[in-house]
Amino acid sequence: MVHYGHSNQLRQAKAMGDYLIVGVHTDSEIAKHKGPPVFTQEERYKMVRAIKWVDEVVEGAPYVTTLETLDKYNCDFCVHGDDITLTVDGKDTYEEVKKSGRYRECKRTQGVSTTDLVGRMLLMTKAHHSNIDSSNYQQHTDNFGKRGHSPWTGVSQFLQTSQKIIQFASGQEPQPGDTIIYVAGAFDLFHIGHVDFLEAVHKLADKPYIIVGLHFDQEVNRYKGKNYPIMNVHERTLSVLACRYVSEVVIGAPFAVTKDLLDHFKVDLVCHGKTEIYPDKDGSDPYAEPRRKGILRTIDSGNSLTTDAIVQRIIKNRCNMDNFKFDLNFQGQIGADVSHLDAIADLHFSGLSGTVYGHGGRKEKVAQMRRRKVILEEQGVTGI
Repeated sequence: MVHYGHSNQLRQAKAMGDYLIVGVHTDSEIAKHKGPPVFTQEERYKMVRAIKWVDEVVEGAPYVTTLETLDKYNCDFCVHGDDITLTVDGKDTYEEVKKSGRYRECKRTQGVSTTDLVGRMLLMTKAHHSNIDSSNYQQHTDNFGKRGHSPWTGVSQFLQTSQKIIQFASGQEPQPGDTIIYVAGAFDLFHIGHVDFLEAVHKLADKPYIIVGLHFDQEVNRYKGKNYPIMNVHERTLSVLACRYVSEVVIGAPFAVTKDLLDHFKVDLVCHGKTEIYPDKDGSDPYAEPRRKGILRTIDSGNSLTTDAIVQRIIKNRCNMDNFKFDLNFQGQIGADVSHLDAIADLHFSGLSGTVYGHGGRKEKVAQMRRRKVILEEQGVTGI
């Protein structure tokens, strides 16, 4: 997966130098050393190129970084997070460049990991959602655009001050001649489908200024159901801000694209993909106003990938027996919560003794397996 933790590492790496080259491994290399990737190598190449701090991508970069690799691309040093990366046989992938003094470290982003995100999908909980109550949420959306502040105060207007948000935001206001384009949605588990859509929107104008309206977690859960969104609104904000096609993010945007909102941001165009447009709570069309004004555009990016499809990819990967063994080993290295691994075990290893996790027996495991299977089938995951 590519999440805002990765983007933050790239932001830190760019700050250490002038030109950032990112090496992306092939599918076969990742499968050999870590397990099957969620995205194909072609998808990952494009997603990394879309991160605004990246200047160049090396496709098919070797899993072990050597001095030869650094010299080949005229790099002074390489950067990695402050966690060790090992080959399949347990060797440090940066050992050679560390010994030569051409290695730098950046801080891992606290509070996010691929393991945690997978756990949210498997456990079907909503504990990760933001805790704004329904009355405050309704007041926020009802009053949107009716207060006297500048529309260009950025994300701090909708979220308490955060240094991380400031670091990710460009702070660039629209310039004369810019075409202000508004898009809205959940943008959950920011993926290649979102990148292709935003790239297509970006091509609509010579000088596009793209504003992404992110719905609060409660709103997303209303129209998506289950335990969506997988990432809460603060996490989704960072993911979207890291995209080079995005100029501004509205956190907690109203579901309906109203006249107040269009006037507030002086919007020239409103765009939506070919995915379903969910009705508002009262059954009305949330795009009625831009449709009436003739500024609504339906964008065909050529990519039909959705967040639902990504979730299915991830769950199917993790429900493979070999991947389970890998995950268990990975969990042992980093000390992660094993609850999501239990969920996989419940699905596939009902015959195991409960002593593996210190709870339950065969009969209980079978019952848990059936419950989990029903939940995943409701999620749309089949063939498990």
